[in-house]
This record gives sequence, C-alpha cells and structure tokens, in this order.
Amino acid sequence: MAWAELRQRWAAGAWVVLAGPGEEPPALPGGAALPPGPGVVLGSGGSSGARRWCVQPLAHLEASARATATWLEALGVDPSACLHLNPLPEHHVSGLLPRLRAAQWGGEHRAIAPALMRDPAGLAGAVALPPARPALLSLVPTQLERLLADPAGLAWLRQLAVIWVGGAALPAELAGRARRARVRLAPCYGATETAAMVTALAPEAFLAGVEGCGAALADVELRLDPAGAALELRTARLSPGYLEAGRLAPLPRTADGWWRSADGAALGPAGVRLLGRLDGAISSGGETVFPEQVERRLWARCRAAGLPVTALLLLAEPDPTWGARLVALVRLEAGVAAAATLAALRALAAPLPPSQRPRRWLSCPELAPSPLGKWERQRWRAWLAHQADSER
Repeated sequence: MAWAELRQRWAAGAWVVLAGPGEEPPALPGGAALPPGPGVVLGSGGSSGARRWCVQPLAHLEASARATATWLEALGVDPSACLHLNPLPEHHVSGLLPRLRAAQWGGEHRAIAPALMRDPAGLAGAVALPPARPALLSLVPTQLERLLADPAGLAWLRQLAVIWVGGAALPAELAGRARRARVRLAPCYGATETAAMVTALAPEAFLAGVEGCGAALADVELRLDPAGAALELRTARLSPGYLEAGRLAPLPRTADGWWRSADGAALGPAGVRLLGRLDGAISSGGETVFPEQVERRLWARCRAAGLPVTALLLLAEPDPTWGARLVALVRLEAGVAAAATLAALRALAAPLPPSQRPRRWLSCPELAPSPLGKWERQRWRAWLAHQADSER
C-alpha cells in the first residue's frame, strides 16, 4: 500500500492490514473487537514458524518514533535534520517505522529497492549521501554482511551516522569486522509487539567494544523473568493482541503489565545481551542448548578457516538417549565438493561440548534466510523431515 493512501486511511480512523507478497491477510473483525482506530495489523513471529497477526494502534507507532528521537538527541543528532534510508519492506514494522519517523520528525525518507541491497557498487552509485546531513539506516545482519564484504559497500556504510542492526542476532565475527572498519553500528532489539525498537546501543559504545543491544529506550522497562531466563518488557506501546479467527486475542502479560518475550537474555550495565530464542532452545544430554549461539560460534570458525560456506542453520532432531541432538544444514559455494567441506566442518565442531556438536551435516543448496534475515525454521524442519523420509 502506498504511504499516501495509508496516511489517508489513518486520517479517517481506519485499521489497515499490511501483508507481504503472497500472504493471505486476515479479515478485520467488525463491531468493537478492535480498539478505537487508527492502526495497523502486521505479521509477526515468522522466525519461529508460527505466523501471527499483531495489532498496533497508530498512537503506539508514534510513541515508538518519539522514543527513538529522544535516543538520537542524546547522541547529539537532530532528528529533524536526518535522512532516513529504508531498505526494509513496509509490511514489516522495521520498514514502516522509518516512514513514520521521517513524517513525525520532519526529515526526508528514501526507500531503497531490494535489488540495490544485493548490489553494493550499484547502491553506492544510486544512493549518494549528503555530507552535511546525518543519514540513518536500518539493516538486518545478512544485508550488513553483503555490504561489508564489498569495498564500495563498505565505503558507503562508513558515511552513515547511525546503522541500526536488528531482526536477528549480530554474529560476533560480523560485529568485529564492522568495528575494525569503523562502521557506526547501533545493534538494537525490538518486536512487532513492542512497535519496533525498545533497546539500542550507541555507535560510540559499539566502536569501543561494548557487546549487546544496549539499554532500554526512555519509554521502556526491562527485566528478566523470575527464572532468570526470558527477557520481559513493560511499555505503554505493547500491542493489544493478535487477530485470531476473527477476534482479538489479548497479548499475554502480567497483572502489572509485563510481557514475556521468547528471547533468552542477560542484563548488565550496558543493557541487553541476547542469548537465543527460548522457543528454539533444546535439552540435549541434560544440557540446555541455544542453537543460535552454536550457529554463531560455528559461523565464526568457518570464516576464520576460509571454508566455502555461504549459509549455516542448526535444527534439532529427537534422540532416544540425548533427548535431542543438533543437525547442521549447510549451503556451500557453487562447485565445491560437499564431502570434503562437510568433513572439515565436523573437525571445526569437534572441540565443542558434545551437546553442541551436530551429529549430522547435510548439504542444502537452497538454504537461505528470509529477505529480513530471519530463519524460517518451520520450513527447514519440513525440509529435514523430507530428507529423513527419503532416506528410509
């Protein structure tokens, strides 16, 4: 939907569903099932496989934009002077917010076509950055990886004032490369349910070596659940809930307003450090294993060893003795001999604890994350199950 049309429908007090290409949008319920408008309904939860339709009033999105402006002002950046570069789709909350921030702050918004994000040299030529104007960009790690690997992309990134990186965990190896190149990353954390970003790390702190996603924005409180595992949030911009079967299912929260995310985390003086998705954690041999953490370790070792691996994903399979064991799916560079590379990967994983060591390594030529850098784990579990069926 065009931004002008969306603004027009909001002005009329309407609720609008923003669905991605090929998605079947839910029907909006009638009567008083939704809160008073205007607002949007956005897809959420694709990375865990359970697609849900999240309700967010426009007032929550506007509050999110105000909190981000306050964060920028604390860095000495004037929000009204900023150029907002937006390579993310507007049916995603992180692609919608740059539009709204620019409109609220009085800045300029410039969309970047997905094809340009895959062509660093073309991007640098097509999107010239004004030297006297701070430019802001939101990226996912896969987009950052591609730009950092190309000299033209790296030179372009270095001109940006703030580069928010979210949507998926930022691998330590990728963060290290960006740091050494003096790229002004601001790792952040948020969700559709929170109307986008709720924490962000200042670029100066990132460049100084601070890890994690930073402290809470001004309108957000953070804590760990009583078991000390899940990150919990309290903010006035939490979603009212999800559309399910034509009705609004309220967002689960405690009586005093805390919402428990599905993300394991640690809290420290510098803010949030993500450990992994709790809904993806497994028990293997009595040990709790976060597959995403193991993926990041293995990916760093792949890069250091120069192995021709372009994608790596760990999934769990039931095991009668261990409870569950990890299986590795790998996409290799074209023309690479799979057997030798998979053997090298097994050797790289050998020093890991047994519970973190994949028991099988499978070549998967089509393996890739979504355009937003998230792993659609349900899809790849189905691929793994099909492989198992074909081997029987």
